[in-house]
Amino acid sequence: MTTIRLATRSSAQAKKQSEFLAQQLIAADADLVIELVFVETLGDKKADTPLHEIGGQGVFVKEVQRAVLDGHADIAVHSAKDLPSEQQAGLVIAAFTERRTANDALVGSTLDGLASGATVATGSVRRRAQLARLRPDLQFVDLRGNINTRLDKIPQNGAIVMAVAALEVLDLQDQITQVLSLDDAVPMVGQGCVAVEVRALDDATRRLLQIIDHAPTRRAVETERAFLNELGAGCTAPIAAHVSPDHMLRAFMANDITSVQLTGSILDIHDHLEVGREIARECQKQLRRGRRS
Repeated sequence: MTTIRLATRSSAQAKKQSEFLAQQLIAADADLVIELVFVETLGDKKADTPLHEIGGQGVFVKEVQRAVLDGHADIAVHSAKDLPSEQQAGLVIAAFTERRTANDALVGSTLDGLASGATVATGSVRRRAQLARLRPDLQFVDLRGNINTRLDKIPQNGAIVMAVAALEVLDLQDQITQVLSLDDAVPMVGQGCVAVEVRALDDATRRLLQIIDHAPTRRAVETERAFLNELGAGCTAPIAAHVSPDHMLRAFMANDITSVQLTGSILDIHDHLEVGREIARECQKQLRRGRRS
């Protein structure tokens, strides 16, 4: 028997994702034993503080990564959207699992059903910028906490914004009032996908994880991460990039004045990493010009 220690956050969503991953590995190799190692991250400790105030990306992953680097676990499991675009030294991403539904969704009301000046709760500057682009009249308040906590905080006559994938993991799709189209709300880089990291020199575990590495999802998320990396690993601006199964790349970027959204196809013959970087540069160029598209 081979024991694999899996480091993860202890939230209901993270635990469920990790258990599903463990089931996939055991189904492929019945001799495996998977042990979950629960880790509390900075984002968990400061659950009432807006994410952009405590560092944005990375606040849910660093302690999980450290558990692997220090030898307390063999693999680190993350929601790919939480991973900074710059790879942690000593680790590699050994697998991107097949993506769930990447779209955002409204819970409480449809977009058209919101009255003028209605309140929408979200902790994401990206989601605020995208919804304000569609409905400049809306008011926004911050939203943090686990899935069930957020579902209990729907503003009166308003809505909250959630990732469809997060609700799918916990079988809460029935809470969704409206799934937002990819054109109306470009998802965060990596949204809907689970990323699995291992120590760079751990070839045996890396080979084991190949069975859950989903090639189309890897190509898509690597493109999105190249977009993010071009903008800077610590970028906390309202940005988004998503490659859909039909090979359409959508990118979004905003500042306090205007926003830019670009859409184009990405073919197998393209260098997908360079495409991601080029789209980031084009978004920056158009934003500097003050264009809105």
